[in-house]
Amino acid sequence: MATETDLITLGRRIRHHRKAAGLTLDQLGDRVGVVGSQLSLIENGRREPKLTVLQTVASVLGVSLADLLSGEAPDARTALEIELARAQLGPLYASLGLPVIPASRNLPHETLESLVGLHRELIRRANRSIATPEEARRANTELRIWMRERNNHLPEIEAIASEALTAVGHEGGALTHRSVSLMAEHLGFVLIYVDDLPDSARSVIDLENGRIYLPPASIPGGHGLRSMALQAMAHRLLGHTPPTSYAEFLRQRLEINYFAAACLMPLGPSVRFLRAAKARHDLSVEDFRDAFGVTHEAAALRLTNLATEQLGLPVHFLRVGNNGSIQKAYENDGLVLPKDVTGAIEGQPVCRYWAARAALHRSNRTTEFYQYTDTPGGTFWCATQTGKTDAGEFSITFGVPFAEAKWFRGRDTTVRAASRCPELSCCRQPDDALSARWADRAWPSARLHAHVLSPLPQGSFPGVDESEVYTFLERHSTE
Repeated sequence: MATETDLITLGRRIRHHRKAAGLTLDQLGDRVGVVGSQLSLIENGRREPKLTVLQTVASVLGVSLADLLSGEAPDARTALEIELARAQLGPLYASLGLPVIPASRNLPHETLESLVGLHRELIRRANRSIATPEEARRANTELRIWMRERNNHLPEIEAIASEALTAVGHEGGALTHRSVSLMAEHLGFVLIYVDDLPDSARSVIDLENGRIYLPPASIPGGHGLRSMALQAMAHRLLGHTPPTSYAEFLRQRLEINYFAAACLMPLGPSVRFLRAAKARHDLSVEDFRDAFGVTHEAAALRLTNLATEQLGLPVHFLRVGNNGSIQKAYENDGLVLPKDVTGAIEGQPVCRYWAARAALHRSNRTTEFYQYTDTPGGTFWCATQTGKTDAGEFSITFGVPFAEAKWFRGRDTTVRAASRCPELSCCRQPDDALSARWADRAWPSARLHAHVLSPLPQGSFPGVDESEVYTFLERHSTE
């Protein structure tokens, strides 16, 4: 009986059995040796009774002590009363400054149902509330710092991924679609590829019928279906529940991505491959990618997971859009990333002289681009590869401090650049001659980035249209 909500249930169960026995508060009090007003406080959940009193009450009412201490409501009406009392004890209702309505037997049943319904909707809307951009950016920054403290390595998820792979007999090499299907079956699911998946969802799990719905295997970039299926399974394996905050939503996204990577590039085989390459002074994201049949970005991220803990290398990773702004980044090697006042790095422009931007202007993009960059934080070596999606071009950069470049292919590059960022004079301000020539003779029309005006995703699963998802599941549940 450690909480108020437990006391409420206990009190309602005492009242239920007292009335069933046909006793008033005073009559029960006389037999128990407690005044009726004290029993009233106990029944209303406002006072915790002594165990000896409870034992006597149970004996007088002809029930067991376990029956009184049960966490279940004795009937439907009492369940509503308990729910109303609990809701009014919560911080959400307290923040409204409204009076508490006693959940008594005198409250008409229709009124009780209406009040409970209003509280349910109030709580539902609070749980679905939209995070402000500042809250989201701070949450993402905290998550990045949390990962940096762990060297971007999560051994608990590594272990879960290893167990899942062992269960289907996968020992090494590229993870096949067949093995992914077997992993789903081991969890009690079947993978189903459909062409009418809701636009707002990458996959949908039907918990009732044991199905995981994915987009068609024939879509462009279909190699990513393995990852999508693994991410869907990860929610179950990692014990996720619907997120109650944007920070929890971001953490879950990170964890399912980590799990998928740990399955596609298992810890044991990956470490053996990378250590052998390091011994040859021939570490390469390209080779790691090809050995496990994944995308360049997935290989670079996975190498970031393993480099510090397994190879003893501090590293940095960047995904930069065609406008030069950071989309995703990680560092524990001292590289100074651009930040806003909240400490967030997403959306911040990287220096024009960094390889992450220089590679986007190369004509030959079939191989990695290697570069040394002198920065205020030291000299860094990096390998950059570019890619393209419907949203535009991007670059993937994996790098290390100068002293660690000796382990990597491309260390003999002669390409070298110097960056003074975050000094504005480095690359963000035009030189004096250009300013003098054009400052009063130019009037550009700025491109409005629509995402600036867009609200953050909302909903129990942010960004997912639940109406579409439920309609989709209902349509397919009869198949």
